[in-house]
Amino acid sequence: MRAIVLEGYGGVHELELREVPEPDAGPGQVKVRVTASSINPIDWKLRSGLYRQFRPLEFPAILGRDVSGEVVAVGPGVASVRVGEKVLGLVNRGYAEYVVDQEAVWAAVPAGMDLVDAAALPLVTLTGAQLIEEAVRPHKGDAVLVTGALGSVGRAAVFAARATGARVFAGVRRSQLPGASELDVEAVALDDDAALARLPQLDSIADTVGGQTIQKLLGKVKGGGVIGSVLGETPGAKDHGLVVRAHGAHPDGRRLTELARAVADGKLVIPIARRLPLAQIREAQTLAEKGAGGKVVLVVR
Repeated sequence: MRAIVLEGYGGVHELELREVPEPDAGPGQVKVRVTASSINPIDWKLRSGLYRQFRPLEFPAILGRDVSGEVVAVGPGVASVRVGEKVLGLVNRGYAEYVVDQEAVWAAVPAGMDLVDAAALPLVTLTGAQLIEEAVRPHKGDAVLVTGALGSVGRAAVFAARATGARVFAGVRRSQLPGASELDVEAVALDDDAALARLPQLDSIADTVGGQTIQKLLGKVKGGGVIGSVLGETPGAKDHGLVVRAHGAHPDGRRLTELARAVADGKLVIPIARRLPLAQIREAQTLAEKGAGGKVVLVVR
């Protein structure tokens, strides 16, 4: 099969389209003919070597966490997924024509959803939803701020936070305030000190941006409040008497099915900026890393 192979840490020139052995489905596994994958920040952070200390790669490596496609084989013991079914999943080695992974990672593509566009969803929707549900854990009526609320992960976090009955604030840049109205929550410009001064005391923050932005906000959270972050432990948060829960996404086919349904129904919007052929992986990663304004999808077939 064709796959994008990473030869070593470095720039996009280390990514090459090659022929590699096609995987087979073992016990409890599902084999999918990939229609599309998509680019996520973890891809270029792994490629560059930024994460090599705690997630070292063995070369040659195949990156890619998102896929959508059609089931072509199932291993012994698989009961919930059928050959011919259209699925999406949070996987490993997704930049390839075929992917094999465990039964529990796969979700059904909702009727009417474009199979290529479905590949944009797994990592960002699960990351945002799990950040709220497993790290922040708000109660009804809590004041929760989501930073980077117009990013793909932020949008999913806002969606999940609203479902808890919390009072949700969408943290964006001042220039993004008009676009934030589509989230149907209260928006606040995080680069506007006057707006921050008017922000009420928060019970928690779901952080997707880190850096100086979250540092400015620590004093706005009540003592004993929660900082949930997708960027590791937030420096200084514990010194403010806050609970810190760093979170990394994990596969969950059942929750992904629900999130994909929400996208299909228009309740959650994950913008797609570009769709490019698999062979244009270097251009695709470069575009995504610079900030494309939405997901960059790789069309495999």
